[in-house]
Amino acid sequence: MNRLIEPKMQIPEARRRFSNADIRKLVVPLFFEQLLVMLVGIADTFMVSYAGDAAVSGVSLVNMFNTIFIYLFTALASGGAVVVSQYIGRRERALADLSGSQLLMFSTLLSVVLTAVSLIWNRPLLGLLFGSVEADVMEACVVYLRISAYSFPALAVYNAGAALCRSMNETKITLYVSAASNVINVVGNAIGIFVLHAGVAGVAYPTLAARTFSAIAITVFCFRGRSAVRYHMRDIFRWEGGMLWRILKVAVPNGVENGLFQLIKVALSSITALFGTVQIAANGIAQSIWSLAALVGAAMGPAFVTVIGQCMGAEDSEAAEYYMQKLMRVTLLISVVWNVLVFAATPLIMQFYPLDEAVTQLVVVLVLIHNVFNAVFYPFSGVMPNGMRAAGDVRYAMFVSIFSTVACRLVLSVVLGIWMNLGVIGVALAMCCDWGVRMVFTLLRYKSGKWKRFRVI
Repeated sequence: MNRLIEPKMQIPEARRRFSNADIRKLVVPLFFEQLLVMLVGIADTFMVSYAGDAAVSGVSLVNMFNTIFIYLFTALASGGAVVVSQYIGRRERALADLSGSQLLMFSTLLSVVLTAVSLIWNRPLLGLLFGSVEADVMEACVVYLRISAYSFPALAVYNAGAALCRSMNETKITLYVSAASNVINVVGNAIGIFVLHAGVAGVAYPTLAARTFSAIAITVFCFRGRSAVRYHMRDIFRWEGGMLWRILKVAVPNGVENGLFQLIKVALSSITALFGTVQIAANGIAQSIWSLAALVGAAMGPAFVTVIGQCMGAEDSEAAEYYMQKLMRVTLLISVVWNVLVFAATPLIMQFYPLDEAVTQLVVVLVLIHNVFNAVFYPFSGVMPNGMRAAGDVRYAMFVSIFSTVACRLVLSVVLGIWMNLGVIGVALAMCCDWGVRMVFTLLRYKSGKWKRFRVI
């Protein structure tokens, strides 16, 4: 196994900041954390269905709206993770502490503003986005948004703390906190729906409780004096413009990239709606299986930020390149194995859906297309750019993503899906083409070595 992941490029043992055991310690908890979150999401969806059609629709629509805020908090946390990782690499503990504390402060302020906006203008915002829905669905949307908006600060605080933990290679902490939080969420949903029969509120309040627990638990850990990096009250209650600029320099391009991607997803949903009931149903089920197959990318992305960020902070670009190659080998190996397993499990998964044979067959075709390209293309197009962002090369990834998402994913979805009458298969092929184009541009950037010439701190 070690031979498979060891790159041809070598560096002296003294400059190897991460052993194979360190990489396993970083990656394995990240993978299981993402898997747990996804499985709990499936359980939540199942239980919400017992609250009625209006509740299901309301929760689904508001979650689409909330995803925008989640992406903002995630982008901000990613920017903080890059800065903290680089300061750890430089062994500048005080500045690492300051950057983590400033991330917490700014995340909290941003979340409070977004909470206020959601509470004050919830009905106008929902009316603007989903004004055509039925009255009972809109009422469910309003109730769910009002309650879930109170959890935005907790969500932002947790993301900031999780970024700090991952930068310190303390991914077990985020796994344990996430596990406990998800248990609270699932048990709370079961009580709210099956015992209290509270409808949408019975789903929303457990989410608020779970996120609050996560925020408190991760923050307590980040205040501990034994941690490699920790929060300080004096650093939280001050405004350091220079440090915030370093964080935002990474966070803003990442946020723009993710925000555009969400808008394109909404546009693609409108395109998919043109293809009829069978294809819409097949696409929805396939996407849930795709999310399972995509776990490797979600788990490996933060690992690249931590490892490459620390190497670049230590101004050791050769070590950064060595670990870029090593982590890519790990990602490819796990990605191929995992995508094969998920595809092999797809017929078993489909037995739980009482669907027509035509829908089942189309789901299998869509999963096959996705998993083949996800296994090989996505490690280069979606995971490797995290290493370049950790080095400070953030704008290149943003511009490539914008170009590829619009030119390939959106335009080709229209050409293949509508004009060539391939339906959702055309949309899936456009997605794979998007990955392919990003992979080519990412590899060209990597080969050029320009990604190693940027600095964040």
